[in-house]
Amino acid sequence: MGARASSPHADFKRPWSQARDDPHSDGAGVIDAVGAQVDARRVGQRVWVYGARSYRPFGTAAQYTVVPDHQAVPLPDHLSDELGASLGIPGITAHRTVFADGPVDGQLVLVHGVLGGVGSLAAQLAHWAGATVIATVRRTADLSRVDAAVVSHAVALDTGEPAAAIRSYAPRGVDRIIEVALSDNAGLDTAVAANSAVIAAYATRTDRTEIPFWPLLFNNVTLRLLGSDDFPVEAKRQAARDLTSAAAVGALTVAVGDRHPLDDIAKAHDHVDARGGHGRILVTIPQ
Repeated sequence: MGARASSPHADFKRPWSQARDDPHSDGAGVIDAVGAQVDARRVGQRVWVYGARSYRPFGTAAQYTVVPDHQAVPLPDHLSDELGASLGIPGITAHRTVFADGPVDGQLVLVHGVLGGVGSLAAQLAHWAGATVIATVRRTADLSRVDAAVVSHAVALDTGEPAAAIRSYAPRGVDRIIEVALSDNAGLDTAVAANSAVIAAYATRTDRTEIPFWPLLFNNVTLRLLGSDDFPVEAKRQAARDLTSAAAVGALTVAVGDRHPLDDIAKAHDHVDARGGHGRILVTIPQ
């Protein structure tokens, strides 16, 4: 695939014998060539790519990358390369947090970190699937940035009693919690979870994370831990299909921040590491 845009994330070093090591797992571009078992009519097709560097050296920070055919997902003509390049790891992770435990139509879904890459897509997917979305942000000043068309109620964690605020919108508790900082929010999640709720955690800030075991147990809460590289293959394929479908009807948008040319990739990574500004950081690839 000839790449036009690539999206930097926290790439994990994987063991392989090849000397090649191109970073980045996500991207968008045009299929330049296909293998013997792939439909030749795919040449010239616009696609978005996920998992290019998952246990492989062929990342998307290059003019060309090679992926299994199902990881090159058709990108509808009316969608931008920037959107396509932003879906991969965040989108598939978001999809798994929302749908791994079944449909969410009619449920109350709490999304922590709704302004983040995964959180924003999780909120949009849950809304697209018929859930009522409650969301949190870290600071009161960030409430104005929450998309009211997607999020029915937003709560700032720097308020005095965020659990009470969430409960005011969900008196019986929330059915699903999308968790970006389990170590920070375990107590809050316990206070707002409905009976038989699911906490879908894809990140934490403390390696040895403590949880209120007995309250969670007696409330029959499921704690699901999610690592994007190792989702089942069919789950990734379903996520790719749903992400494309939702984006095609305008149910998914991604805010793009700075763009950096491939020659300036170090600056793009510095920008991601600094966590400054808003929106995705993209690396543009020369034709």
